[in-house]
Amino acid sequence: MNEHLTEITVFTVLFLLVSGMGFVAARWRRPDNLASLDEWGLGGRSFGPWVTWFLVGGDLYTAYTFVAVPALIWSAGAMGFFAVPYTIVVYPIVFLVLLRLWSISHVHGFVTPADFVRARFGSPTLALLIAITGIVATMPYIALQLVGIEAVLKSMGVTGHLPLIIAFAILAAYTYQSGLRAPALIAFVKDTLIYIVIIVAIIVIPMKLGGWDVVFGEAQKKFAASPAPDGILLNANNQLQYVTLALGSALALFLYPHSITGVLASRNRDVIKRNMAALPAYSLLLGLIALLGYMAIAAGVKPIGTDNNTIVPQLFNQMFPDWFTGVAYAAIGIGALVPAAIMSIAAANLFTRNIYKEYIRPNASDADEARVSKITSLLVKVGAILCILFLDTGFSIDLQLIGGVIILQTLPAVALGIYTRWFHRAGLIAGWIAGMGAGMLMLYNIGNPATGKLHFAGSAFPLEKLGLDTKMTIYAGIVALAVNLIVAILGTIIARASKMTDGRDATQPDQYLADEGDPRVKDLDLTP
Repeated sequence: MNEHLTEITVFTVLFLLVSGMGFVAARWRRPDNLASLDEWGLGGRSFGPWVTWFLVGGDLYTAYTFVAVPALIWSAGAMGFFAVPYTIVVYPIVFLVLLRLWSISHVHGFVTPADFVRARFGSPTLALLIAITGIVATMPYIALQLVGIEAVLKSMGVTGHLPLIIAFAILAAYTYQSGLRAPALIAFVKDTLIYIVIIVAIIVIPMKLGGWDVVFGEAQKKFAASPAPDGILLNANNQLQYVTLALGSALALFLYPHSITGVLASRNRDVIKRNMAALPAYSLLLGLIALLGYMAIAAGVKPIGTDNNTIVPQLFNQMFPDWFTGVAYAAIGIGALVPAAIMSIAAANLFTRNIYKEYIRPNASDADEARVSKITSLLVKVGAILCILFLDTGFSIDLQLIGGVIILQTLPAVALGIYTRWFHRAGLIAGWIAGMGAGMLMLYNIGNPATGKLHFAGSAFPLEKLGLDTKMTIYAGIVALAVNLIVAILGTIIARASKMTDGRDATQPDQYLADEGDPRVKDLDLTP
């Protein structure tokens, strides 16, 4: 422990400084009353371009970015770069969806995507499924942030789960008090630290290793000697997996409740437009972070035990002086706090609005909603801690990829539902059941002989298990989504042919977006 004293000191000071900011955030832009989901869970829907930039960026580029992506590249090579194209193509896609969703939510006071589905299709059952899906998909994502903190603690020689639980308790306390304002304020420090660490890393580490040609050369040697079909270039068997994983991840990213929460907290549509145009700049940073995996190979870095998540922290420990290693560790740890806070708030809002208020207490006041959401956000974090304590997190990217398969099943109701009311609620429910069932079945049948895991060992589904004579794999989420859409279309056709009663649409988004004379949207920027 003494050899890491400087690192621990720097990490602790920065961690406590940011935690203090989390508590102070309750007074930042403080309204008269925080006792409502609009204020506690959406920051008063008042964030401008800069706050939204850091909030959404801090929400999307997480400890998973720092820990899991380089670990995958260290282990599997070029396949790990799927995260770069998906964070490029995602923004034009969500630009089409989120502007409309913000406008509809602003008019009707929606807090969650399930609120929109409930009003759009007149189906509390479908809204319940969307809410449950969002909560379940968010849980492993929160756990992934805590994995990042745990990897840093291990690299500093801090063992046991008690320090992680303490960090979680601090996070839970200031999130409970300050709501979305806490991660919004912390995100400024988080992103600044990450930019500093990455810029230093891509300059200093390759220089110490002898240049980029040495970095890529050593990576190529490692993969050439490996029995697995990995390398610094894709091969014929994993190209389909790469493409479908990038596309599926792009479609899934802004379906996550925490992503939508960050967008709904924006002040107006212009803020969203500016951010969707500017956020791809983060993709450059992501590509540089990914290269840390190859640097770790060239530096001969080994994980602590079998925990691949410690690759990047160990690289920093080996290449940087102790004080800057402490700064880098703090960047990872703080990089986990921002998204974990937003995710827990988003999951809590889903429970409060679409389960508690819908089925338990329909007459709940704004203050009741805020109180229940605060308590639920604590319970969500406890669930994430339990994931860390009892699940195998040695290859943490699996957690995020499995969550993506789950959240993709909300695309027909949420993303397509914004543009069309053609789908029947019965068809969407049947599609969700079919897609979720197919996704879970495929994930169950994905094993990894290298680690000995027989089930849920990733998201690359072998096409040979569908009876095809090939070694190619495909992202399970895309197949499950295709099943979902096919069943939803067939179910809708059958429902309409049999004249089944459909729910009443209470949103009429096309009218609101086209009619600037509607008094309810007089303050909206309705330009496309």
